[in-house]
Amino acid sequence: MTDAREALLQQIKDKAVVHGKVTLSSGLESDYYIDLRRITLDGDAAPLVGQLMLDATADLDYEAVGGMTAGADPVATSMLHAAAARGRKLDAFFVRKAAKAHGMQRQVEGPDVKGRRVLAVDDTSTTGGSPLAAVEALREAGAEVVGVAVIVERGAAPAIEQAGLPYYQVFGLADLDLG
Repeated sequence: MTDAREALLQQIKDKAVVHGKVTLSSGLESDYYIDLRRITLDGDAAPLVGQLMLDATADLDYEAVGGMTAGADPVATSMLHAAAARGRKLDAFFVRKAAKAHGMQRQVEGPDVKGRRVLAVDDTSTTGGSPLAAVEALREAGAEVVGVAVIVERGAAPAIEQAGLPYYQVFGLADLDLG
């Protein structure tokens, strides 16, 4: 395990894993919650997120990264900054649940994704619902979605694979001693 991977794993265990009954965004109940916003918005951990997400998807060719707001926003931003530190240009975007009724009336915000190879990301996913909703919006906006990536895979792999997309993760539940 690399130093960055080991450091991020410890930060997730220390700061983001909360034990107790919770209802997840999927509607499922769980005995624990992985609050990755405590990681993706943390000054020490966020740079590690960007580095490790880039490492996890190193075999993919993509020009922009993002997903459903708000979980994907800091992930994409961390990746954008980590890419810049490596001398690589990577744009970020975010996907709204619905197109705005005013202004440009866009569902995908940021640099235009039409005709571009993009990676859909999220902090974590249990059912795949959020990243797959982002994939649908991205395709409607004319993007070529080359894969889906998450920091922590919580059970979405079958749904992402059924959708025919490559799926990448930095950590699984077993890494967090939860699986």
